[in-house]
Amino acid sequence: MIVVTRLNGSAFAVNPDLVERIQETPDTTLIMVDGAKYIVRESMAEVIGLVAAYRARIVGMAYGTDAATTATGPQPTLAPVAPLAAGRRDGGR
Repeated sequence: MIVVTRLNGSAFAVNPDLVERIQETPDTTLIMVDGAKYIVRESMAEVIGLVAAYRARIVGMAYGTDAATTATGPQPTLAPVAPLAAGRRDGGR
């Protein structure tokens, strides 16, 4: 969940997976998949940043990474599925 602020100053949490789109005209409006609309104080860029941080946290949890101790998150590794034949550079295709 991400926490956003109504125009009256009260905070509430939104499931970012249910946000269909975000409009900024000039107030930022979250339009949910069920058609509900929420006008919030945060800018569109701030909401997108909150959603990105939320999703990064979820992916980090899936990899068992503690965001508080690892600044860069999980490091990807590449390895061949099967060993390459000696002298071949095309992967055996």
